[in-house]
Amino acid sequence: MWICMLSNETDTSVDIQLCQDFGLILSVLSLIYLLVCFPLGLCYNVLLVVVNLSNKVSMTMPDVYFVNMAIAGLVLNLVAPVELLGSAFTRWYAWEYNDEIHITLLILFNISSLVIMYSTTLLSLDYYIERALPRTYMSSVYNTKHVCGFIWGGAVLTSFSSLLFYVCNHISTKMVECSKMQNKEAADAIMMFIGYVVPAIAVLYAFVLILRIRKESTPLDQDSARLDPSIHRLLLASVCVQFVLWTPYYMTLLVHTIAGAPGYITNAHYFPTYNFMKCISKLLAFSSSFAMPLMYRQMNKNFSGKLQRLLRRLHCRDQSCPHERSTVQQVVT
Repeated sequence: MWICMLSNETDTSVDIQLCQDFGLILSVLSLIYLLVCFPLGLCYNVLLVVVNLSNKVSMTMPDVYFVNMAIAGLVLNLVAPVELLGSAFTRWYAWEYNDEIHITLLILFNISSLVIMYSTTLLSLDYYIERALPRTYMSSVYNTKHVCGFIWGGAVLTSFSSLLFYVCNHISTKMVECSKMQNKEAADAIMMFIGYVVPAIAVLYAFVLILRIRKESTPLDQDSARLDPSIHRLLLASVCVQFVLWTPYYMTLLVHTIAGAPGYITNAHYFPTYNFMKCISKLLAFSSSFAMPLMYRQMNKNFSGKLQRLLRRLHCRDQSCPHERSTVQQVVT
């Protein structure tokens, strides 16, 4: 495995045994993820997207953000089996991919992580706006859809700068332009700052505002236009879960950025441990692709009703469905 290959520099029996133990643990965890978490995440992400898009009339602002995160989760579902069946994660690997495929997977992973983190962040901010100004359209479904489009565009543009560093790190040094950019630590530093530090500060700021407005008693507290109270619990749970699952990955980027700085002395003895922790942190990040839709399914009270309407619509697709039409009219009114 990749972990054990790096430990050959130490040439001690203790290090070899350690990296073999790490490799076995990582192989078992990868297999468990592929057999349990991967199919669950794929099914629930597809279900979340299909159910909400088939009930566009009844979608709320949080629904749009969760659909956006589910689409990003589907991208992670595409990346996960390719990586977890590779030689870096398991002893019983199915293939070894080249640098081009590695860079492609990394960019897709980075884009998904940015979309998930910023969707969570903007959900927190829009929730505060909805609580503070319930009769405005600043956090409407229409505006949220456009915001999610900008999130994907911004994630692609942000990943492009990292892409340059990664590509130049894997091609020949004879190209003068790339020989000056062969610095993977710079790409990790960009992802660490934009993908984690900025969203963490914004979420913290949003939660401070939400807590402040919850303490204030205003006549708007009984406003029917406010979001369902369960959305607050779903928001709190989603933010906590996302940051718990993604923080280890971004911490490994921070460690790599510091360890790769000029003048920093690295010890080959710690390479197996670092690579093991890096793989574990990536497994946790992949886990967000099934944890989020499962949580949305359990905590969103309206999801079951939307699913039942979709099933009834499929059941009477070739027949007239007066009950469905009346339900839609009630939602519109």
